[in-house]
Amino acid sequence: MEHEVSASSYKDVVLFLATAGIIVPIFRRWKISPILGFLGAGVLLGPSGLGALTQRAAWLGYFTIDNPEEIAQLAELGVVFLLFMIGLELSWERLRLMRRLVFGLGALQVTLCTAGIATIAIFLGQPPAAAAAIGAALALSSTAIVMPILAEQKRQHSQAGRTTFSVLLFQDLAVAPILITVTLLAGHGDSGVSPNLLLTFAPAAVGILALLAFGRFLLRPMLRSVARAKSEELFMAACLLVVIGAGLVSALTGLSMALGAFIAGLLLAETEFRHEVEVTIEPFKGLLLGLFFLSVGIGLDLSLLIARPLMILGVTGGLIALNASVVFVLARVFGVASRSALEAALLLAGGGEFAFVILSSAMGGGIVDPAVGKMILVASTTSMMTIPILAILGLKFGGRKVAVPELPVEAPGADRADPENTVLVVGYGRVGKLVGEMLTRHEIPWVAVERNAKFVEQGRRAGEVIFFGDAARAEFLKRCGLGEALALVVTMDDPEGVEAIVAVAREVRPNLTIVARARDARHAQRLYELGATDAVPETVEASLQLSEAVLVDIGVPMGLVIASIHERRDEFRKGFNRPDSLGGRVRRYRRGDN
Repeated sequence: MEHEVSASSYKDVVLFLATAGIIVPIFRRWKISPILGFLGAGVLLGPSGLGALTQRAAWLGYFTIDNPEEIAQLAELGVVFLLFMIGLELSWERLRLMRRLVFGLGALQVTLCTAGIATIAIFLGQPPAAAAAIGAALALSSTAIVMPILAEQKRQHSQAGRTTFSVLLFQDLAVAPILITVTLLAGHGDSGVSPNLLLTFAPAAVGILALLAFGRFLLRPMLRSVARAKSEELFMAACLLVVIGAGLVSALTGLSMALGAFIAGLLLAETEFRHEVEVTIEPFKGLLLGLFFLSVGIGLDLSLLIARPLMILGVTGGLIALNASVVFVLARVFGVASRSALEAALLLAGGGEFAFVILSSAMGGGIVDPAVGKMILVASTTSMMTIPILAILGLKFGGRKVAVPELPVEAPGADRADPENTVLVVGYGRVGKLVGEMLTRHEIPWVAVERNAKFVEQGRRAGEVIFFGDAARAEFLKRCGLGEALALVVTMDDPEGVEAIVAVAREVRPNLTIVARARDARHAQRLYELGATDAVPETVEASLQLSEAVLVDIGVPMGLVIASIHERRDEFRKGFNRPDSLGGRVRRYRRGDN
C-alpha cells in the first residue's frame, strides 16, 4: 500500500540539516563556534524571526519551523549526549591530579557565583527557591563553546587553559546535583526537607544504584560481546542503547535523562572501549547538540529584548562582570598568574548551555516564574554570544606564551599516561606484545590499540594500557594521544590496514616517527611512499636471521656474520625509494643499535 508523502512533514528536518550544512562550515572557517550559529539560526527560523513576518509574506512560512515542540523534545537528547561525553572525559586519576583546581577553585566559583546571583535575585524580589535556581543556572559557563575555542587556539595546555578546564569540569560535575535538587524542589515547593521529600528521593537512589550495578557487572561484558562480533553497526547500536537506555532509567526514577547518561559515561571512562565509544557517539552528539541550540534559539522571545532592552542588557553585563570578577580573584588566590587569571575569567564570564536545562526544569516545576525565566534565558543567551569576543580579549591580554604548571606524572598503567613521552603501538598480537615488552624494558611508556576484543581483554588483564578501536580513523588516533606521542609503531598483520593507518597518521602528524611492519620489500616501498619513517619487511628480516643462525652454527666468526648481515640489510634498504628526511626524524634501523 502506497502512502502519500507530504513535504511539509519533513520541512523542519530539512531546514535543520540545511542549517547545519551551511552554518558549520562557515563558522569553522571564521573560527567561531557553530553553536552561536545554531542559536542565531533558531532565532531567525522561529516565531520571533521570520515567523513574525509570515502574515505579510506568506512565502516566508517555507523557511520557518512549524513544530518547535517536537524539535524541543528531540533536542533534549543533545544535552543527554553532551553529559555522556563529559562523563567519558573524566577519570579518577585525572580528577586526582587536578583536584586542587577542580575541587578548590571550581567549587568556590560555583558556590560564590551562585550565592552572589541568588542574593541579587532575592534583593530584586524573587523567592529564595527561585533565586537559588537562577543563581545556579547563571553560575555555569558554556563547556560546549569554551572548550572548542581553547582547542582552536591551542591554549588548552596553557595555565589559563588548564584553569578554565578545571572550573568547567567542576561545573559539569555540579550539574547533576543541581538537577536533582531542582527536580525534588519542583515536587515539594518550599516545604523544605521532610520525610515525604526523602521518600521521593528513594526511587532516584534506586535508579542510580541500578545504573551503577549495571555498569559495574554487565556493561563491559556486553560491549566485549558486541566487539567480538566485529560489526561497526552493531557497536554503534550498542553505544546508542547505553546512552538512551541509561537516560530512560534515570527519567523513570524521577531524575533527568542527562544525569543517567552522565553516570553511564563515567562508568565507561575506565574501560578499554572508551575512545571507540567517543568516536562513535561524537557525530550524534554534534548534530543533537546543534539541534538543542537551534531549539533554544527558537524558544527565545526577542520581543522581551525589544520591550526591555535596558533590563536584559543590564542583566547580561552584570552576569559577565560578576562571573569574571569571581573567577579572576579566586584564580589569583590559587596561585594562577595574573594574565592567565584574566584570560580564564573572560572565558568563563558568559552563561552556559545548562542554564536552559536548569531554568526549564525550574519553570516547569513552578519554582521560577515563566516571565522571569524567559527574561533570564534571553540575557544568558546574549552573554553566550559574547564568549568569542571575550576569548579574543582574553588571548590579547593573557598573551600567547604557554605556561604549563607542573603536574605529577601518572602512575604506570594508568589510562592517561603522559602523552608527550608515550609510544603508541597499533596491534597487540605477538609482534605488538614483544614491542611493548621491549619498550617496558627500556622504561618507555606505551599505549596499545587493538581491534580484536580478545587481545584487548588479555592485555587489560595483564595490566597494560590498551584500548579497543579502529586505528584507521584520525579522530580515534587523536583521542589515543597521537597528537603528542613520541612515536607510532604499527605491528598489524594486515597490509592494507597498515597502509591506511600510516597514511592517516602522517597526515595528522607530519613530523611523527612512524615505524611500520611490512609484508615484504614491495610493501615496505609502499609504506615509505605513504610517509613511514621506517618499514621493516618481515620476509627480509626472517631471511637475514636464518642466514645469521646457519653461518654461526657452521663456525663462521660472530663478528663477521653480524657485519655481513648489517651490510646486506643496508643493501636492501638502499633499494627502497625512501625519503632522506621526514621532519628530520628518520632513524636507520639496525638490529643491535642503541
